[in-house]
Parts: sequence; C-alpha cells; structure tokens
Amino acid sequence: MHLKKTFLLVLFVFLFYKTNAQNFELGKVSIEELQEKAHPKDNDAVAAVLFKKGKTSYDYSKSNGFVMTTEVQTRIKIYKKEGYDWANQKVRYYIGNSSKENVTFSDAITYNLVDGKIEKTKLSKDGEFDEVVNRYWGQKKISMPNVQEGSVIEFEYTIKTPYVGSPKDWSFQASIPVNYSEYRTFIPEYYTFNVNYKGFIFPKVTAEKKAKAVLFSTMERDEGAGLMKGQASNYSQSKLSYEETRTTYLAENLPAMKEEAYVNNIENYTSSLIQELSLIKYPNQPLKSLSTDWKAVAKTIYDYDDFGLELEKTGYFENDVNAVIAGLNTPEEKVAAIFNFVKANVKWNNYYGYSCNDGVKKAYKDKTGNIAEINLMLTAMLRYAGLTANPVLLSTRSNGVAIFPNRTAFDYVIAAIETPSGLVLLDATEKFSLPNVLPLRDLNWFGRLIRKDGTSTEVSLTPTTLSRETVNMNAVVSKEGFISGKLRKQFTDQEALSFRQKNAATKEDTYLEELESDNNSIEVNEYTRENDLDLSKPIVESYAFKDTKDFERINDKIYITPSLFLGVKENPFKQESREYPVDFGFPVQSKYNITLEIPEGYVVETIPTGLNIAGVDGIGTFKYVIANTGNKVQIIMTSEISKAIVAADYYQALKEFFQKILDKQNEKIILKKV
Repeated sequence: MHLKKTFLLVLFVFLFYKTNAQNFELGKVSIEELQEKAHPKDNDAVAAVLFKKGKTSYDYSKSNGFVMTTEVQTRIKIYKKEGYDWANQKVRYYIGNSSKENVTFSDAITYNLVDGKIEKTKLSKDGEFDEVVNRYWGQKKISMPNVQEGSVIEFEYTIKTPYVGSPKDWSFQASIPVNYSEYRTFIPEYYTFNVNYKGFIFPKVTAEKKAKAVLFSTMERDEGAGLMKGQASNYSQSKLSYEETRTTYLAENLPAMKEEAYVNNIENYTSSLIQELSLIKYPNQPLKSLSTDWKAVAKTIYDYDDFGLELEKTGYFENDVNAVIAGLNTPEEKVAAIFNFVKANVKWNNYYGYSCNDGVKKAYKDKTGNIAEINLMLTAMLRYAGLTANPVLLSTRSNGVAIFPNRTAFDYVIAAIETPSGLVLLDATEKFSLPNVLPLRDLNWFGRLIRKDGTSTEVSLTPTTLSRETVNMNAVVSKEGFISGKLRKQFTDQEALSFRQKNAATKEDTYLEELESDNNSIEVNEYTRENDLDLSKPIVESYAFKDTKDFERINDKIYITPSLFLGVKENPFKQESREYPVDFGFPVQSKYNITLEIPEGYVVETIPTGLNIAGVDGIGTFKYVIANTGNKVQIIMTSEISKAIVAADYYQALKEFFQKILDKQNEKIILKKV
C-alpha cells in the first residue's frame, strides 16, 4: 500500500512538472489561460506576455562560414481591447548591402474559448507583410486574426544573419507584465562577447561548455580518359570540432514598464541584455580584439572610410566657403555664416547614422544628405575656415543612452568647435537650431568628441543655460462673468526651438484652435507672432483673450484663480515611487507677470499668501508674490527647474515640490460686493 501511494505521488509530481513545462511550448495553450479575466498581479494590465523564449546559435558551412540564427517563441494573453495592438508584431532586419538578413514568421495562431472549447485561427498570408523602412532596414509584420478580449496569441520568428557579431538585444521587460522570459545563447569558442545589462531586474544566469562537431561531405569526380568511360565519384568527410558555451538567462514575474512624465526613453531602464563581440580567435589566425572602451570605439569609427576620410575632403566646397567668409574677421562671424550656409543649402533626408551613405561630395551636389554627410561636411568647412572643429558622436533619445562601449551605441554625429570659453555644439540638420541650441533628439546625456589624432573625450550634451518662457498679462474682471485682457508671451533658446519646430508649418486657424483648447477653452482674438524665422531673436506671440472658466460667482462674491488659464492643472508625477531619472531635457524658467483689474463695486476680501520655496539640492525654485493696491491685484509667479536630469532618489521631493506649486496656483482671490 505504501509503495502504491509513493508511486502515485511520484507520478503526480512528474505530471505536474510536465504540464507546467508544456505551458512554455507553442501549441500548448490551456483552457485556464483562456479563462483568465485579469492578470493576477496587475489588474490594470491590458495584456501580458505569458512566456517569451529566445535562442541564438551558430551554424557553420564551408561556403558561408558561421551564420547566426535567433529563434523567438512568444505567447501573449489579451485582457482588454486596449491590448489589441499586441496582436500586431514586427521585426526589423538589415538590408543595407548584398549580405542581407532574413526573417520568417511561423506557428502564428490565435486561440479563443468558444462554448467551453478551444478554437484556433491560424495566420493567413493576408496577415503577413514585408516592408522596406529605408535603404538600410526592412521590416516583417504580422497582424493576428480573430483577436478578442480573452484571446491568447502565439507566434515564432527566426532571424538568420551573416553578421555574427551583432546579436539582437534581448528585453526581459515590456510595457505589459511578463510572466516568463528565457534567452539562451550557444556561442562557439572562436567568439568572446561582453554581456551587459540594463534596467533594475537582473536574470538568473547558468552556463555550461559542450563539445560540438560539424561534419562535411566533399565529392570529387574522376572523369577518366574519355567520355565513354563514364565518371567515378569519390566522397570524403571532414570534421570541424570546437567547444560551445551554452548560457541561459531567465527572469520571471516582471512588472510592466509604465510611462510617466519626463521620461527620456523608457527603453533605457527596461531590463534587458546587450551583447557585444569583443574578441575573435579563429584557428591558425592571430587574435582580433574589437572595441573594448569608449576611446577604442571612437578611434575605430574615425578610421572608417565613410567617416574620417570624408572629413579630409575639401575641394568640392572651397570656392563657396571662401565667398561665404569673405570680409568676416571674428570666429563667431565665421561660425554663424558657415552654419547658416550649410543649413540653407543641404537638407536632411531623415536618415540617421554616423557613417556617410553617398558621401559628402554627392550630398553637397544634390543638396540633400544624411546626418553624417551634413554634419561632417559642416565640420570640414569649419576646419577649412581655421576653426578647431571636430565631430561628436552621440546616441539620440530614440536610440537610448549610450551606456556600454560598442559601435552600435551611437547613431548620430554633430559638430563641435573648441574655444577658450568652452565647446560650441552645432547640428546643421535642424533648420531652427542655433549654436549650443540643439534639437531635443540630440540632448541625451553624453557624446564623444573625436580629434584628428584619434584622441577623444566625453562631452556633456545637457544645456546649462536656462531656456525661458515669459508672460506679461493685463486683464479685467467683469461683473458679467468673464475675464478679458491681453497677453504677450516670449520664448528663448530651447523653448523657442521647440515652439518653432511644432508650429512653423501649422496654419494659423489650426494653431488658434489648439491654443484655445489647451488653455481652458478661452476665446482668442487679435493674434500676432514675431520672429518666426529670425532665429537670433526670441519667439513672441500676443493676443487678446476672453476667459469664462476661471470666474465663479457665489451669492455676492466672485472667486478667481490668480493664474487664470496659465497655471499648472495637475501634478505630472503620479506614481508612488520611481526607479528611473526624471528628464526635463533642459533647464527652464517660467515667469508670469499678471495684473488683474477688479470690477467697480467690488473689493478684495481675501488673496493668497506669498510663497518662496526651493527644491532639494538646487533642483528648482518657485516664487509667488501677490499684492493688492486699490482696484488692482499684481501677481508674479516664477518657477525654475535648474537641473535637466534629476536622479530617481529625488522623486518624492520633486513630486512634493510640484504639488506645492499646484496647490498655490489654484488658491482663489475672493472679491466681495460693497
């Protein structure tokens, strides 16, 4: 009896583990998964990754050498309609030259529960798409069929690539919960990779070494002395033996990465694995060491023909630049003239990259080029004019912060001029930019300046000058239930650049509709704008307004929000805690000078008290001054964020700082009838 019980227990345990193991195999969707109405640990989740398994391995052939294959299997649960986007998947692949990558999808099925039974709907050819994103990248996409609330979808994709040193990054986390994420690598002994992690959750890692052998069959033909004698075939076999390192990275129960205000790029903080090839050692060949630190990375890039050599070319522009700088004496004049010349004559084709595609000469001739062609051309022109100019490699915000040294960490290049008072950074691909006023895409922590001799140094990309928004308003409070007045608003530096980028091409009618909607549904008239294209001056806009939403009458009293429609409406920081930095992009100051005229027959009963607060460790300041003289109330509000990037340690203090500003701005002026 005891033996029978023991056998049943062992059988139960075996079946339990076998069943759970099958849950991480495609085609093994359970009724329990389909019945699940909400994620057990995140009731708000619109979907969840039930499992994601990846494997990167290397196959060898005599004709192609090593080819890298990555296979990814995924199962996703859809809880809500807002999660339907997860039924659309895409995978990018490189098509930049003759050695292209190849992507295939397979086993793509949608599962639904119908009358208690599992119904399968397979992906048809109509739901699979192959797109060309640009000249460098293609994209395979699938759109899963018959997706409903409660569906479970599964799919697998395979990437084959000859670029054996460039494994795709593996993300353990996503914007939805991930129950199980496993990634395995099978690396031949000839390759050594540096492995780095991003994020705040790290996988469990196990590794083992195994022997591997590849057999080759070679056929040799002996055609004999003549045609009638026929042909004889001899087969020989050879074997390639090597050691393979098999590593497994496993993470479970990962929470969703949730967006919040002022996040640079959420991918910077998503738990993920990055591999970079650092050493190659083929049999009977010398050891080849690849980039190991930022200085080595920078020098490697500078030595590329489509980078360093392009900087040496000057013949194509010399006559034009001589004419541009003729009669100019100061370095500042020459910089401005050359910078504006490039911006006006060579337009960006929207391709990123630090390598030239067609080359600077062709870009100059065709008046269009990629990032590298325009800014390397600018650098060469500045050098030709006698300035100490060098390229600066950087990673844009969309590419993520360049944390670990590797060549793919950068995706952009700008120009820098070394002066006695410091660096002047230039990006000629943005027509509204100025020296040291770069587009937001560039403002991503640090770049790497490279000089002619191959030396390099780290460069801060974070602006230190305050960009300003200044408002002057004169308004009259009417007994009829509204506030009317005139407003003049001025933007400088980064604020001016952002305004021009957003609104330069917008029709005035469309802009005014947005202006009214974004400002508590005010009515706007007499709108004017100055210095749209004169980048040397601030943007200035003026208009008359009528505001009915910030006026409230209760009995014989009138209640007014002093900041009217200009004040902060809500605290942008809502989470209880935060693990990643707050990124404002650049230091900024907002100053509002408001004068309110009280209607005849009313006096001030109550006005808010003044306030002067400072954030911890100089993060920011807020000053609120208010005074009543006769029938006028004068309000001056000045808020300043002094640090562009604030560490997560300061999140609670920053949240409280913003809440105090919000509370103060929403206090009321009370007028009573006399």
